[in-house]
Amino acid sequence: MKESVIYQDIVQKEAFKLISRHLKRRFGDIDTLLFEQVRNLSAKQLDELGEDLLDFSEVADLVAWLEQQEQA
Repeated sequence: MKESVIYQDIVQKEAFKLISRHLKRRFGDIDTLLFEQVRNLSAKQLDELGEDLLDFSEVADLVAWLEQQEQA
């Protein structure tokens, strides 16, 4: 079941909701483009972002993290 597309979609959506709340609380409203980049991350990437987000002190840290993901 964990491999099913529907299951993965649900996991990704729930992870995105949590991460977006954390981002908003930490940085306020962020740029729409950044928000969309986060929305397009996989569930695994969102999980990693959730952990790394604890070390971010400014939006530039998020930008750098997203750029790293694109290069990987």
